[in-house]
Amino acid sequence: MVMERCDVLAGFSEEPGHVTRRFATPALRLASDALAEWMRAAGMDVRRDNIGNLIGRYEANRPGARTLLLGSHLDSVRDAGRYDGPLGVLAALACVERLHEHGRRLPFAIEVLAFADEEGVRYRTAYLGSQVVAGCFDLAQLALADADGVTMDEAIRAFGGDPSNLAGDACSDDDLLGYCEVHIEQGPVLEARGYPVGVVTAIAGQSRFAITFTGVAGHAGTVPMELRHDALVAAAEFIGWANTYARREPGLVATIGQIDAYPNVSNVIPGRVTMSLDVRHQDDEQRFRAIERLHACAAKIAAVSGIEVEWDLVQEHHSVPCSAELTQRLMQAIASLGHSVWELPSGAGHDGVMLSRLTPIAMLFVRCKSGISHNPAEAVAEEDVAVAIEVLGHFLELLG
Repeated sequence: MVMERCDVLAGFSEEPGHVTRRFATPALRLASDALAEWMRAAGMDVRRDNIGNLIGRYEANRPGARTLLLGSHLDSVRDAGRYDGPLGVLAALACVERLHEHGRRLPFAIEVLAFADEEGVRYRTAYLGSQVVAGCFDLAQLALADADGVTMDEAIRAFGGDPSNLAGDACSDDDLLGYCEVHIEQGPVLEARGYPVGVVTAIAGQSRFAITFTGVAGHAGTVPMELRHDALVAAAEFIGWANTYARREPGLVATIGQIDAYPNVSNVIPGRVTMSLDVRHQDDEQRFRAIERLHACAAKIAAVSGIEVEWDLVQEHHSVPCSAELTQRLMQAIASLGHSVWELPSGAGHDGVMLSRLTPIAMLFVRCKSGISHNPAEAVAEEDVAVAIEVLGHFLELLG
């Protein structure tokens, strides 16, 4: 059922033939509405908050009980796979469905969260959904505009939310047991080791930058090579150096995933280049040292090239350790079902980064084919998903 539902959600997209589901778009609304119906059929009370998060609540067997949060995100990158995000929401829903089918409730309530934005594609600011739940949403983000000039404030209103009430959607930490998320690994470790699932120990720290090299645009045929101040050449040199440097540093990853050249004309020397830089490491101190080296390199390249460079921090998150207690319960659940336990860190960011500010977190990774993610070729085996659901279900029993 979970695999079939992932296929259904993949059909709700902004681009026919591709999975593209950005924050506060009609495609996200359709996916959210379908999920809401499945939640109601599972005996859950369903609501949507002002940022667009969908929340299904399955009450406890006694009044005044605490609440366990489960879930993941519904949005996607552009031309995505169909499991990154939705699999975690649907695995959590499957566990609630089993309880409902047997007429059972646990000593704690369960809330399944389908976050409206984790990827940050539309406004280049990740975790909008979990920021609201964790009570750390920066209202200054409402002024950000997408590629079409639509501000976040306008997008939220068009989706049916009220930006002025976002603060009221924050959860209280007083009655929370924690947050647990099932997610595809997005890496090759579990497949290489032969494990269907793994327990996440920590989420790597991450820094995102916008870097702009500004030179002088000129005619491609009349400016001699030695007199040029080519912004794209400087950017390319930095990209090559960053890649070489990151490969030498264990645990470090540095990615330039977006680049814009201006005026972007075939017969004009590029006068300005803006690019993204994403730097991650499990150890925050090593990440900060790497950023210093990268920044110094960009400045040196710019100086030698006779151009200017701007280096702006867009977003930054420290590494997040998973809860020892919740992680131990996950490990116990895996072992009790006859599977070997494998622990590994997450190099990708997840909504748990924000939720960790509110409550203890845990994560269960599911093996994915060849470690491919953020790609239409993203794939998981049905039997591995079945293991993840069994583990999560047993995890709930152990908490009860």
